Amino acid sequence: MALYFDFAAHSDVGCVRRKNDDSGYAGRHFAVVADGMGGHVGGDVASASTVLDLVHLDRPDVEEPNTILADEIQSANIILNELVEQNPKLSGMGTTVSAILLEGSKLHLAHIGDSRAYRLRDGEWEQITKDHTFVEKLLAEGRITEDEAKIHPHRNVIMRVLGDSDASPELDMSVIPATAGERWMLCSDGVNAVVSEEETEEIVRSAATPREAADRLVERTLELGSPDNVTVAVVDIVDDADKPLSEEFSNIEIPTLDTGQIEVARGGDLAANQALLRHAMANRPHELVGAAQLATESGQIPIVTQRSGERRAAALLQHRSSERERQLALAALDEEPPRRRFAWVLPTTLVVLVLILLTGGYLGYAWTQTQYYVGVHKGKVTMFKGISQDLGPIKMSSVDTESKIPLEALPEYTQTQLKSGIATQSRKDAQQIMHDVRITAQQSCPVVAPAPPDVVAPDSSGKGSQSSPENAQDGNPGDEAPEWCHELRGDVE
Repeated sequence: MALYFDFAAHSDVGCVRRKNDDSGYAGRHFAVVADGMGGHVGGDVASASTVLDLVHLDRPDVEEPNTILADEIQSANIILNELVEQNPKLSGMGTTVSAILLEGSKLHLAHIGDSRAYRLRDGEWEQITKDHTFVEKLLAEGRITEDEAKIHPHRNVIMRVLGDSDASPELDMSVIPATAGERWMLCSDGVNAVVSEEETEEIVRSAATPREAADRLVERTLELGSPDNVTVAVVDIVDDADKPLSEEFSNIEIPTLDTGQIEVARGGDLAANQALLRHAMANRPHELVGAAQLATESGQIPIVTQRSGERRAAALLQHRSSERERQLALAALDEEPPRRRFAWVLPTTLVVLVLILLTGGYLGYAWTQTQYYVGVHKGKVTMFKGISQDLGPIKMSSVDTESKIPLEALPEYTQTQLKSGIATQSRKDAQQIMHDVRITAQQSCPVVAPAPPDVVAPDSSGKGSQSSPENAQDGNPGDEAPEWCHELRGDVE
Protein backbone atom coordinates (compact mmCIF):
# COMPACT_ATOMS: atom_id res chain seq x y z
CA MET A 1 0.00 0.00 0.00
CA ALA A 2 1.29 3.45 -0.96
CA LEU A 3 -0.48 6.53 0.31
CA TYR A 4 -0.59 9.86 -1.46
CA PHE A 5 -2.73 13.02 -1.62
CA ASP A 6 -5.66 13.64 -3.92
CA PHE A 7 -5.59 17.42 -3.71
CA ALA A 8 -6.97 20.83 -4.62
CA ALA A 9 -6.06 24.43 -3.76
CA HIS A 10 -7.86 27.73 -4.26
CA SER A 11 -6.95 31.33 -3.40
CA ASP A 12 -8.73 34.67 -3.84
CA VAL A 13 -7.81 38.27 -3.04
CA GLY A 14 -11.13 38.75 -1.20
CA CYS A 15 -13.64 41.59 -1.32
CA VAL A 16 -11.52 44.42 0.13
CA ARG A 17 -7.77 43.93 -0.39
CA ARG A 18 -6.00 45.14 -3.55
CA LYS A 19 -3.42 42.35 -3.68
CA ASN A 20 -3.17 38.76 -2.54
CA ASP A 21 -0.63 38.22 0.25
CA ASP A 22 -1.55 34.52 0.59
CA SER A 23 0.21 31.62 -1.13
CA GLY A 24 -0.69 27.96 -1.29
CA TYR A 25 0.53 24.69 -2.77
CA ALA A 26 -0.87 21.16 -2.90
CA GLY A 27 0.70 18.08 -4.44
CA ARG A 28 0.82 14.31 -4.08
CA HIS A 29 2.92 14.31 -0.89
CA PHE A 30 3.07 17.91 0.35
CA ALA A 31 0.67 20.81 0.99
CA VAL A 32 1.22 24.25 2.52
CA VAL A 33 -0.67 27.50 3.12
CA ALA A 34 1.13 30.76 3.97
CA ASP A 35 -0.52 34.05 4.90
CA GLY A 36 1.86 36.95 4.34
CA MET A 37 1.84 40.25 6.22
CA GLY A 38 3.81 43.46 6.00
CA GLY A 39 1.59 46.39 4.99
CA HIS A 40 1.90 47.95 1.54
CA VAL A 41 4.83 45.75 0.54
CA GLY A 42 6.26 42.51 1.76
CA GLY A 43 3.36 40.19 2.55
CA ASP A 44 3.14 38.70 -0.93
CA VAL A 45 6.93 38.45 -1.12
CA ALA A 46 7.15 36.64 2.23
CA SER A 47 4.47 34.03 1.47
CA ALA A 48 5.57 33.45 -2.14
CA SER A 49 9.24 33.08 -1.26
CA THR A 50 8.46 30.68 1.59
CA VAL A 51 6.08 28.44 -0.34
CA LEU A 52 8.32 28.27 -3.41
CA ASP A 53 11.29 27.38 -1.22
CA LEU A 54 9.37 24.39 0.19
CA VAL A 55 7.72 22.86 -2.89
CA HIS A 56 10.72 20.61 -3.61
CA LEU A 57 9.61 18.55 -0.57
CA ASP A 58 6.72 17.20 -2.65
CA ARG A 59 8.22 13.77 -3.26
CA PRO A 60 7.91 10.32 -1.62
CA ASP A 61 11.58 9.82 -0.80
CA VAL A 62 12.35 12.63 1.67
CA GLU A 63 14.92 11.37 4.18
CA GLU A 64 14.21 12.16 7.86
CA PRO A 65 11.13 14.19 6.84
CA ASN A 66 10.31 15.65 10.25
CA THR A 67 13.83 17.08 10.60
CA ILE A 68 14.02 18.17 6.96
CA LEU A 69 10.64 19.92 7.09
CA ALA A 70 11.69 22.00 10.11
CA ASP A 71 15.12 22.74 8.61
CA GLU A 72 13.65 23.84 5.28
CA ILE A 73 11.22 26.22 6.98
CA GLN A 74 14.08 27.71 8.99
CA SER A 75 16.04 28.08 5.73
CA ALA A 76 13.06 29.87 4.20
CA ASN A 77 13.17 32.23 7.17
CA ILE A 78 16.85 32.97 6.48
CA ILE A 79 15.99 33.75 2.86
CA LEU A 80 13.39 36.27 4.06
CA ASN A 81 16.16 37.93 6.07
CA GLU A 82 18.32 38.09 2.94
CA LEU A 83 15.48 39.67 0.97
CA VAL A 84 15.14 42.37 3.63
CA GLU A 85 18.88 43.05 3.48
CA GLN A 86 18.60 43.48 -0.28
CA ASN A 87 15.51 45.68 -0.05
CA PRO A 88 14.99 47.52 3.28
CA LYS A 89 11.45 48.47 2.22
CA LEU A 90 10.51 44.85 2.93
CA SER A 91 11.46 45.28 6.60
CA GLY A 92 8.74 44.01 8.93
CA MET A 93 7.33 41.46 6.50
CA GLY A 94 6.41 38.01 7.74
CA THR A 95 4.26 35.01 6.98
CA THR A 96 2.39 32.21 8.66
CA VAL A 97 3.06 28.62 7.61
CA SER A 98 0.91 25.51 7.97
CA ALA A 99 2.39 22.55 6.10
CA ILE A 100 1.87 18.78 5.94
CA LEU A 101 4.30 16.25 4.45
CA LEU A 102 3.21 12.67 3.78
CA GLU A 103 5.88 10.01 4.18
CA GLY A 104 4.78 6.38 4.10
CA SER A 105 2.01 6.03 6.68
CA LYS A 106 3.03 9.14 8.64
CA LEU A 107 2.02 12.76 8.27
CA HIS A 108 4.54 15.40 9.36
CA LEU A 109 2.98 18.72 10.40
CA ALA A 110 4.73 22.09 10.79
CA HIS A 111 2.91 25.20 11.96
CA ILE A 112 3.57 28.81 12.94
CA GLY A 113 1.11 31.73 13.03
CA ASP A 114 -2.68 31.76 12.76
CA SER A 115 -3.30 29.77 9.59
CA ARG A 116 -4.95 26.49 10.47
CA ALA A 117 -4.95 22.74 9.77
CA TYR A 118 -8.13 20.68 10.24
CA ARG A 119 -8.65 16.92 9.95
CA LEU A 120 -11.73 14.82 9.18
CA ARG A 121 -11.08 11.20 10.16
CA ASP A 122 -13.54 8.43 11.03
CA GLY A 123 -16.34 11.01 10.99
CA GLU A 124 -14.61 13.25 13.57
CA TRP A 125 -13.81 16.88 12.66
CA GLU A 126 -10.88 18.41 14.58
CA GLN A 127 -8.71 21.52 14.48
CA ILE A 128 -5.18 20.14 14.74
CA THR A 129 -3.14 23.36 15.02
CA LYS A 130 -3.29 26.07 17.67
CA ASP A 131 -3.26 29.76 16.71
CA HIS A 132 -0.14 31.62 17.82
CA THR A 133 -2.10 34.75 18.72
CA PHE A 134 -2.34 37.00 21.75
CA VAL A 135 -6.00 36.06 22.26
CA GLU A 136 -5.28 32.32 22.04
CA LYS A 137 -2.63 32.81 24.76
CA LEU A 138 -5.17 34.57 27.00
CA LEU A 139 -7.69 31.81 26.29
CA ALA A 140 -5.19 29.07 27.15
CA GLU A 141 -4.39 30.82 30.43
CA GLY A 142 -8.09 31.05 31.30
CA ARG A 143 -8.04 34.86 31.37
CA ILE A 144 -10.87 35.19 28.83
CA THR A 145 -13.73 33.01 27.59
CA GLU A 146 -14.24 31.74 24.04
CA ASP A 147 -17.07 34.27 23.54
CA GLU A 148 -14.79 37.10 24.70
CA ALA A 149 -12.03 35.87 22.38
CA LYS A 150 -14.31 36.28 19.35
CA ILE A 151 -14.73 40.03 19.98
CA HIS A 152 -11.41 40.85 21.64
CA PRO A 153 -9.85 44.02 20.11
CA HIS A 154 -6.45 42.29 19.79
CA ARG A 155 -7.70 39.00 18.33
CA ASN A 156 -5.63 39.55 15.16
CA VAL A 157 -2.32 40.15 16.96
CA ILE A 158 0.05 37.29 16.05
CA MET A 159 2.73 36.30 18.55
CA ARG A 160 4.82 34.05 16.27
CA VAL A 161 5.45 34.29 12.52
CA LEU A 162 8.12 33.46 9.98
CA GLY A 163 10.02 36.61 9.02
CA ASP A 164 12.89 38.97 9.62
CA SER A 165 11.94 39.74 13.24
CA ASP A 166 13.26 36.40 14.56
CA ALA A 167 16.42 34.62 13.45
CA SER A 168 15.12 31.21 14.57
CA PRO A 169 11.32 31.19 15.00
CA GLU A 170 9.72 28.51 17.16
CA LEU A 171 7.70 26.00 15.12
CA ASP A 172 5.03 23.57 16.28
CA MET A 173 6.11 20.16 14.90
CA SER A 174 4.27 16.85 15.16
CA VAL A 175 4.14 13.40 13.56
CA ILE A 176 0.65 11.94 13.07
CA PRO A 177 -0.33 8.47 11.82
CA ALA A 178 -1.95 8.72 8.39
CA THR A 179 -4.70 6.44 7.09
CA ALA A 180 -6.45 6.22 3.76
CA GLY A 181 -9.83 7.93 3.78
CA GLU A 182 -9.04 10.91 5.98
CA ARG A 183 -9.31 14.48 4.70
CA TRP A 184 -7.17 17.49 5.69
CA MET A 185 -7.94 21.15 5.13
CA LEU A 186 -5.35 23.93 5.45
CA CYS A 187 -6.53 27.54 5.35
CA SER A 188 -5.49 31.12 5.99
CA ASP A 189 -7.42 33.09 8.61
CA GLY A 190 -9.52 34.61 5.83
CA VAL A 191 -11.73 31.53 6.17
CA ASN A 192 -12.28 31.31 9.92
CA ALA A 193 -12.65 35.09 10.19
CA VAL A 194 -16.02 35.00 8.39
CA VAL A 195 -17.17 31.37 8.06
CA SER A 196 -18.33 29.68 11.26
CA GLU A 197 -16.69 26.49 12.47
CA GLU A 198 -19.97 24.62 11.99
CA GLU A 199 -20.40 25.74 8.38
CA THR A 200 -16.75 25.07 7.56
CA GLU A 201 -17.10 21.52 8.88
CA GLU A 202 -20.32 20.98 6.91
CA ILE A 203 -18.71 22.09 3.64
CA VAL A 204 -15.58 19.95 4.07
CA ARG A 205 -17.58 16.96 5.31
CA SER A 206 -20.20 16.98 2.54
CA ALA A 207 -17.95 17.75 -0.45
CA ALA A 208 -17.44 14.76 -2.73
CA THR A 209 -13.90 15.77 -3.76
CA PRO A 210 -11.10 18.04 -2.52
CA ARG A 211 -11.80 20.33 -5.50
CA GLU A 212 -15.43 20.77 -4.49
CA ALA A 213 -14.47 21.43 -0.85
CA ALA A 214 -11.81 24.04 -1.70
CA ASP A 215 -13.98 25.89 -4.22
CA ARG A 216 -17.07 25.94 -1.99
CA LEU A 217 -15.11 27.26 1.01
CA VAL A 218 -13.63 30.15 -0.98
CA GLU A 219 -16.97 30.93 -2.63
CA ARG A 220 -18.66 31.02 0.80
CA THR A 221 -16.12 33.48 2.23
CA LEU A 222 -16.68 35.77 -0.75
CA GLU A 223 -20.46 35.55 -0.30
CA LEU A 224 -19.96 36.75 3.29
CA GLY A 225 -17.88 39.72 2.08
CA SER A 226 -14.46 38.44 3.09
CA PRO A 227 -12.34 41.48 4.07
CA ASP A 228 -9.10 39.46 3.87
CA ASN A 229 -7.38 37.24 1.35
CA VAL A 230 -8.56 33.65 1.53
CA THR A 231 -6.57 30.52 0.65
CA VAL A 232 -7.54 26.87 1.06
CA ALA A 233 -5.77 23.57 0.37
CA VAL A 234 -7.77 20.35 0.75
CA VAL A 235 -6.23 16.87 0.48
CA ASP A 236 -7.65 13.37 0.75
CA ILE A 237 -5.23 10.65 1.82
CA VAL A 238 -5.79 7.80 -0.61
CA ASP A 239 -4.32 4.38 -1.38
CA ASP A 240 -2.97 4.11 -4.92
CA ALA A 241 -4.67 0.73 -5.22
CA ASP A 242 -8.09 2.17 -4.36
CA LYS A 243 -8.32 5.57 -6.03
CA PRO A 244 -6.49 7.11 -8.99
CA LEU A 245 -5.29 10.73 -9.03
CA SER A 246 -7.82 13.34 -10.20
CA GLU A 247 -7.92 13.54 -13.99
CA GLU A 248 -7.06 17.25 -14.01
CA PHE A 249 -3.56 16.37 -12.73
CA SER A 250 -2.98 13.09 -14.60
CA ASN A 251 -1.72 14.45 -17.94
CA ILE A 252 0.91 17.17 -17.56
CA GLU A 253 3.28 18.21 -20.32
CA ILE A 254 6.83 18.52 -18.97
CA PRO A 255 8.80 21.35 -20.63
CA THR A 256 12.35 20.75 -21.80
CA LEU A 257 15.00 22.45 -19.69
CA ASP A 258 18.15 23.91 -21.19
CA THR A 259 20.99 22.87 -18.87
CA GLY A 260 22.53 26.29 -19.47
CA GLN A 261 19.67 27.75 -17.41
CA ILE A 262 21.00 25.94 -14.36
CA GLU A 263 24.33 27.72 -14.67
CA VAL A 264 22.56 31.08 -14.91
CA ALA A 265 20.37 30.23 -11.93
CA ARG A 266 23.41 29.53 -9.78
CA GLY A 267 24.42 33.12 -10.48
CA GLY A 268 21.16 34.37 -8.97
CA ASP A 269 19.36 35.24 -12.24
CA LEU A 270 15.65 35.64 -11.47
CA ALA A 271 14.32 34.54 -14.88
CA ALA A 272 16.45 31.39 -14.85
CA ASN A 273 15.35 30.54 -11.32
CA GLN A 274 11.72 30.86 -12.38
CA ALA A 275 12.42 28.55 -15.34
CA LEU A 276 13.94 26.02 -12.92
CA LEU A 277 10.92 26.24 -10.63
CA ARG A 278 8.44 25.76 -13.46
CA HIS A 279 10.41 22.79 -14.79
CA ALA A 280 10.82 21.14 -11.39
CA MET A 281 7.14 21.50 -10.51
CA ALA A 282 5.99 20.37 -13.96
CA ASN A 283 7.60 17.00 -13.20
CA ARG A 284 4.87 16.28 -10.67
CA PRO A 285 1.12 16.91 -10.34
CA HIS A 286 0.47 19.98 -8.18
CA GLU A 287 -1.54 23.14 -7.80
CA LEU A 288 0.10 26.48 -6.95
CA VAL A 289 -2.11 29.45 -6.00
CA GLY A 290 -1.98 33.03 -4.73
CA ALA A 291 1.13 35.22 -4.69
CA ALA A 292 3.40 32.24 -5.36
CA GLN A 293 1.55 31.51 -8.61
CA LEU A 294 1.84 35.16 -9.65
CA ALA A 295 5.55 35.11 -8.87
CA THR A 296 6.30 32.16 -11.12
CA GLU A 297 4.04 33.30 -13.97
CA SER A 298 4.82 37.01 -14.18
CA GLY A 299 8.15 37.51 -12.42
CA GLN A 300 6.71 40.59 -10.66
CA ILE A 301 7.77 39.49 -7.19
CA PRO A 302 11.49 39.15 -6.22
CA ILE A 303 11.01 35.71 -4.72
CA VAL A 304 14.49 34.29 -4.80
CA THR A 305 18.00 35.20 -3.76
CA GLN A 306 21.22 33.87 -5.22
CA ARG A 307 21.61 31.28 -2.47
CA SER A 308 18.08 29.91 -2.88
CA GLY A 309 18.63 29.76 -6.63
CA GLU A 310 21.76 27.68 -6.10
CA ARG A 311 19.85 25.33 -3.81
CA ARG A 312 17.12 24.85 -6.40
CA ALA A 313 19.66 24.23 -9.15
CA ALA A 314 21.43 21.66 -6.97
CA ALA A 315 18.12 19.97 -6.09
CA LEU A 316 17.20 19.76 -9.75
CA LEU A 317 20.55 18.13 -10.57
CA GLN A 318 20.07 15.65 -7.74
CA HIS A 319 16.67 14.48 -8.99
CA ARG A 320 17.17 14.48 -12.76
CA SER A 321 16.24 11.09 -14.21
CA SER A 322 18.79 10.99 -17.02
CA GLU A 323 22.43 10.39 -16.07
CA ARG A 324 23.51 11.95 -19.36
CA GLU A 325 21.56 15.13 -18.60
CA ARG A 326 23.11 15.15 -15.13
CA GLN A 327 26.61 15.05 -16.57
CA LEU A 328 25.82 17.79 -19.08
CA ALA A 329 24.44 19.98 -16.32
CA LEU A 330 27.47 19.41 -14.11
CA ALA A 331 29.76 20.25 -16.99
CA ALA A 332 27.86 23.49 -17.54
CA LEU A 333 28.24 24.37 -13.87
CA ASP A 334 31.97 23.63 -13.74
CA GLU A 335 32.96 25.30 -16.98
CA GLU A 336 34.61 28.70 -16.54
CA PRO A 337 34.20 31.29 -19.30
CA PRO A 338 37.51 32.34 -20.97
CA ARG A 339 39.07 35.50 -19.58
CA ARG A 340 40.04 38.32 -21.86
CA ARG A 341 43.32 39.89 -20.84
CA PHE A 342 43.55 43.47 -22.04
CA ALA A 343 45.63 45.87 -19.95
CA TRP A 344 43.30 48.81 -20.47
CA VAL A 345 40.12 47.04 -19.44
CA LEU A 346 40.63 47.07 -15.66
CA PRO A 347 41.51 50.78 -15.14
CA THR A 348 38.78 51.92 -17.52
CA THR A 349 36.26 49.73 -15.77
CA LEU A 350 37.27 51.08 -12.35
CA VAL A 351 36.85 54.71 -13.50
CA VAL A 352 33.43 53.98 -14.94
CA LEU A 353 32.40 52.16 -11.77
CA VAL A 354 33.50 55.09 -9.56
CA LEU A 355 31.48 57.53 -11.67
CA ILE A 356 28.48 55.25 -11.56
CA LEU A 357 28.75 54.86 -7.78
CA LEU A 358 29.01 58.61 -7.19
CA THR A 359 26.07 59.37 -9.46
CA GLY A 360 24.07 56.51 -8.04
CA GLY A 361 24.87 57.59 -4.49
CA TYR A 362 23.63 61.12 -5.08
CA LEU A 363 20.46 59.99 -6.84
CA GLY A 364 19.89 57.34 -4.18
CA TYR A 365 20.14 59.87 -1.35
CA ALA A 366 17.80 62.25 -3.17
CA TRP A 367 15.31 59.45 -3.55
CA THR A 368 15.45 58.54 0.15
CA GLN A 369 14.34 62.05 1.03
CA THR A 370 11.08 61.48 -0.83
CA GLN A 371 10.27 58.46 1.36
CA TYR A 372 8.51 58.21 4.73
CA TYR A 373 8.31 55.57 7.39
CA VAL A 374 6.78 55.13 10.85
CA GLY A 375 9.12 54.15 13.67
CA VAL A 376 10.09 55.01 17.25
CA HIS A 377 11.83 58.12 18.64
CA LYS A 378 12.47 58.55 22.37
CA GLY A 379 9.96 55.79 23.12
CA LYS A 380 7.14 57.41 21.13
CA VAL A 381 5.61 56.45 17.77
CA THR A 382 7.07 58.87 15.22
CA MET A 383 6.79 59.58 11.51
CA PHE A 384 10.16 60.02 9.77
CA LYS A 385 11.11 61.48 6.43
CA GLY A 386 13.67 59.28 4.67
CA ILE A 387 14.46 55.58 5.20
CA SER A 388 15.12 53.67 8.42
CA GLN A 389 18.68 52.61 7.51
CA ASP A 390 21.73 54.87 7.93
CA LEU A 391 24.77 54.87 5.68
CA GLY A 392 27.64 54.85 8.16
CA PRO A 393 27.73 58.31 9.79
CA ILE A 394 25.25 59.70 7.23
CA LYS A 395 21.73 59.94 8.65
CA MET A 396 19.19 58.89 6.05
CA SER A 397 16.11 60.15 7.90
CA SER A 398 14.80 62.96 10.07
CA VAL A 399 11.82 63.34 12.41
CA ASP A 400 8.72 64.63 10.61
CA THR A 401 5.97 64.21 13.19
CA GLU A 402 6.27 62.91 16.75
CA SER A 403 3.12 61.57 18.41
CA LYS A 404 2.24 61.06 22.08
CA ILE A 405 1.76 57.32 21.57
CA PRO A 406 4.25 55.33 23.68
CA LEU A 407 5.61 52.11 22.24
CA GLU A 408 4.50 50.23 25.37
CA ALA A 409 0.85 50.93 24.52
CA LEU A 410 0.96 48.66 21.48
CA PRO A 411 0.87 44.88 20.93
CA GLU A 412 4.19 43.04 20.82
CA TYR A 413 4.13 42.32 17.06
CA THR A 414 3.31 45.98 16.27
CA GLN A 415 6.21 47.05 18.52
CA THR A 416 8.56 44.80 16.55
CA GLN A 417 7.39 46.30 13.26
CA LEU A 418 7.79 49.86 14.53
CA LYS A 419 11.28 49.19 15.88
CA SER A 420 12.27 48.01 12.40
CA GLY A 421 10.42 50.89 10.76
CA ILE A 422 7.23 50.54 8.67
CA ALA A 423 8.05 51.89 5.22
CA THR A 424 5.31 53.63 3.23
CA GLN A 425 4.88 54.90 -0.30
CA SER A 426 3.86 58.46 0.65
CA ARG A 427 3.42 60.88 3.54
CA LYS A 428 -0.31 60.27 3.36
CA ASP A 429 0.22 56.53 3.86
CA ALA A 430 2.48 57.24 6.85
CA GLN A 431 -0.19 59.48 8.38
CA GLN A 432 -2.75 56.70 7.93
CA ILE A 433 -0.50 54.25 9.77
CA MET A 434 -0.05 56.81 12.58
CA HIS A 435 -3.84 57.10 12.77
CA ASP A 436 -4.30 53.29 12.89
CA VAL A 437 -1.63 52.96 15.59
CA ARG A 438 -3.33 55.66 17.70
CA ILE A 439 -6.63 53.75 17.52
CA THR A 440 -4.88 50.52 18.56
CA ALA A 441 -3.29 52.30 21.52
CA GLN A 442 -6.58 53.84 22.59
CA GLN A 443 -8.23 50.41 22.58
CA SER A 444 -5.79 49.22 25.24
CA CYS A 445 -6.74 52.05 27.64
CA PRO A 446 -9.24 51.34 30.45
CA VAL A 447 -12.76 52.61 29.83
CA VAL A 448 -13.47 55.91 31.66
CA ALA A 449 -16.54 55.49 33.84
CA PRO A 450 -18.68 58.56 34.65
CA ALA A 451 -18.28 60.07 38.12
CA PRO A 452 -20.90 58.73 40.57
CA PRO A 453 -23.78 61.14 41.35
CA ASP A 454 -23.87 62.97 44.67
CA VAL A 455 -25.43 60.86 47.35
CA VAL A 456 -27.90 62.33 49.87
CA ALA A 457 -27.88 60.59 53.22
CA PRO A 458 -29.57 61.52 56.52
CA ASP A 459 -27.36 63.15 59.12
CA SER A 460 -27.58 62.79 62.85
CA SER A 461 -30.45 65.30 62.99
CA GLY A 462 -32.45 63.26 60.52
CA LYS A 463 -32.04 65.78 57.75
CA GLY A 464 -30.46 64.98 54.46
CA SER A 465 -26.90 66.06 53.81
CA GLN A 466 -24.84 65.87 50.65
CA SER A 467 -21.96 63.42 50.83
CA SER A 468 -18.48 64.75 50.45
CA PRO A 469 -15.87 63.36 48.09
CA GLU A 470 -14.28 61.67 51.05
CA ASN A 471 -17.52 59.73 51.70
CA ALA A 472 -17.87 58.67 48.03
CA GLN A 473 -16.71 55.25 46.97
CA ASP A 474 -13.20 55.09 45.65
CA GLY A 475 -12.53 53.69 42.20
CA ASN A 476 -12.99 55.69 39.03
CA PRO A 477 -11.64 53.32 36.37
CA GLY A 478 -10.39 56.24 34.32
CA ASP A 479 -8.20 57.42 37.23
CA GLU A 480 -6.18 54.19 36.98
CA ALA A 481 -5.29 54.74 33.34
CA PRO A 482 -1.66 55.51 32.49
CA GLU A 483 -0.79 59.12 31.76
CA TRP A 484 -0.45 58.43 28.05
CA CYS A 485 -4.08 57.24 27.94
CA HIS A 486 -5.22 60.63 29.19
CA GLU A 487 -3.09 62.34 26.57
CA LEU A 488 -4.47 60.21 23.72
CA ARG A 489 -8.06 60.81 24.88
CA GLY A 490 -7.43 64.52 25.35
CA ASP A 491 -8.23 64.40 29.09
CA VAL A 492 -5.23 66.63 29.81
CA GLU A 493 -3.69 69.62 28.09
